[in-house]
Amino acid sequence: MLSRRDFVRGGVALVSIGTTANSLLKGTIAFAAQHPNEVAARGNGKILILVQLAGGNDGLNTVVPIGDSTYHSVRKAIGFKDEEILPLESGLGLAPQLTGLKGLWDGGKLALVRGVGYPNQNYSHFKSMAIWQAGDPDLKLQNGWLGRTLDQMESQSHDPFLGFNIGASTPPELRAGKVSIPSVESVADYGFQKAGTITDTISDPRTATLMKLYEQYPAQSPYGVLLETTAESAVSSAKLLSQVAGTYKPAVAYPKTSFAAGLSVLAEAIVGDLGMRVGHITLGGFDTHARETADHARLMTELDQGLTAFYEDLASHGKADDVMVLTWSEFGRRVQENANGGTDHGSASVMFVLGNGVKKGLYGDQPSLTKLVDNGNLSFTTDFRSVYATVIDNWLGVPSAALFGQQWPSLGFVAA
Repeated sequence: MLSRRDFVRGGVALVSIGTTANSLLKGTIAFAAQHPNEVAARGNGKILILVQLAGGNDGLNTVVPIGDSTYHSVRKAIGFKDEEILPLESGLGLAPQLTGLKGLWDGGKLALVRGVGYPNQNYSHFKSMAIWQAGDPDLKLQNGWLGRTLDQMESQSHDPFLGFNIGASTPPELRAGKVSIPSVESVADYGFQKAGTITDTISDPRTATLMKLYEQYPAQSPYGVLLETTAESAVSSAKLLSQVAGTYKPAVAYPKTSFAAGLSVLAEAIVGDLGMRVGHITLGGFDTHARETADHARLMTELDQGLTAFYEDLASHGKADDVMVLTWSEFGRRVQENANGGTDHGSASVMFVLGNGVKKGLYGDQPSLTKLVDNGNLSFTTDFRSVYATVIDNWLGVPSAALFGQQWPSLGFVAA
């Protein structure tokens, strides 16, 4: 086994690693480097891409009622005219900016889950996010809902990209007991670089400091053995990732946004068959207390163009059958617009599910705009845990009941 001292002398440094043990594990792709044939033969299986719409997306201006007098009366400044809305069915339509998603709907690749929430809605960003991320309104379950799912998968697959996050740190829903999650913002972030010649002296001060931290981390600590394993195959891992990056060519032109750039990295991991089963990416800015008309339109455009490019890229590479995208947001917005041309924290919202494995349709009951709760909020009709259970049971192939302490009803949006 490669010792800490040998690792430092070899001059191999992790790039863009933080000061915690979990962050140090971001570059762990050793298994794929050592067993490329096994990875290629296994393929990815079914893959879930979770898209967080951070800030509380206005579901009522995302999936919009057509010809509804209450909607028009309470949203005179920010509401859409009926003729602007992209019609779906049952008197509902999409925001005008969601032309790509409308095309996916027309092609049978999109499902909408309405009225999604949980009992006793919390209106704090942090508390409500924590509830969604844990999959538990009581916050008693350990780790994240996807982290617990990945822990069940880990017994059958040791792929280091089993879970993969686009961002600076591991999101709470991916926190697991046994699986480390690479968190990167670009391909370069999970590469490796030489830090000088094979000598005791490392010239770069930042690298030298990080290597000291690594060298002094106790081997008997919880992540010690895993850190050793990471170090052993750092060089070969970098070679593998370089090969994947060199062979992947996007089949479409992704929009020039950070969200789309992150989606292209996820596509690269999928096309490169790195064994990913769960990917995560965040699009922020949905806390639209003011100027919602302009800000929400921009966010809808960014979401629509990014997801459409992602789907078309995967379809061109023959991977669209393997990937399902699920969106979520910590809460919706109030029904009544406020005096600042925006909306305040609300309750039930909408989730998108898209991909070739989706059974097109509207799922969950549409909340009433006249029978409101909690000072003007929608009453939720669909528990978010039913959405999670549907994906876990019927797409990822892991029994969900043990992960939530009970079996939640399936919603049927996963095609047979």
